[in-house]
Amino acid sequence: MTHVRMHSTRTKHPHDDAPDTAAAFRRIASLPDGPEKSALQQEVVCAWMPMAVRLARRFRNRGESFEDLRQVAQLGLVKAVSRFDPDFGTAFANFAVPTIVGEVKRHFRDCLWAVHVPRRVQELRMEVRSAGNELCRSLDDHGPPVSEIAAHTGLTEQEVRLGQGALESFTPLSLEAPQVPYEDDYSLAETLGCAEPGFDRVVDREALRPLLRALPEREQRILYLRFFCEMTQIRIAEQLGISQMHVSRLIIRTCAQLRDQVMAGAA
Repeated sequence: MTHVRMHSTRTKHPHDDAPDTAAAFRRIASLPDGPEKSALQQEVVCAWMPMAVRLARRFRNRGESFEDLRQVAQLGLVKAVSRFDPDFGTAFANFAVPTIVGEVKRHFRDCLWAVHVPRRVQELRMEVRSAGNELCRSLDDHGPPVSEIAAHTGLTEQEVRLGQGALESFTPLSLEAPQVPYEDDYSLAETLGCAEPGFDRVVDREALRPLLRALPEREQRILYLRFFCEMTQIRIAEQLGISQMHVSRLIIRTCAQLRDQVMAGAA
């Protein structure tokens, strides 16, 4: 297998971690796919690895471990080596840097959000975050106002607020997290509401209201006396001048009719 020596000359490159691999890339371009070409590409990747690590360091302290960032940057380097064509006359560093940085940015955009956030909102978040850092006047500053950020970035105030809303949305907050601004020691989970059983009762009543109004007057009165006045069937029968058995049959029949109508409407 043919090996190409990686020269340490850096006069043509802006970074100290940029080796001279021009001859290696020309050799790679001349080789057919196979073990020799793969081995030479691997050598080039190893030679440029310090640059990938340096680029990964730019994205530290943004909610992702450096080890994961380093692996993503190295993946971008592998892609850059496999795609680079020396015949285009572009230096490899000029081709590799945007490829690696783009890979890391895609990692942040696609893999680290706890919930789906539209790409435009993610971009607004980055613009607002950068503008806030540039306009921040001191460590104790609470941050520039929305109007100042809008003037600095050219965004509308609505877009700025949208970006600000996404600033704290990157990493989810644990339900066990204490509520720091308050003296009482309670978690976020304790502030969450629960299902209110009375809501279902309101829905049921509103669904029945027009159906009850459509009943004959006698059936309306019987249901009113039984369920709202809590009268017994015997007392209802005495008031209406009918038998208690007739009252019972009317209640059963009317309730079944109302139930069928409600279920049919829900379907």
